Amino acid sequence: MSKKETNQLSFEEAMEKLEDIVQKMEENELPLEEAIAVFQQGMTLSQLCHQKLQTVEKQIHTLVEKNGELTMEPMEENE
Repeated sequence: MSKKETNQLSFEEAMEKLEDIVQKMEENELPLEEAIAVFQQGMTLSQLCHQKLQTVEKQIHTLVEKNGELTMEPMEENE
């Protein structure tokens, strides 16, 4: 999957592909070269998901600021 195709995935699609990659890697049946390629794809998907979550968090923060009635609490790292 190309970088362009990866960037066009929704958060849910990226998470589904990431879960498939984790499952493949946990089975320990991939040849080394393929395992490395799959790992790299997983890292790309992980970064994409992280970026999408950061974007949504910023949007929520902006909405809360505009509303004025709600306050935004800092997220705990383990949530």
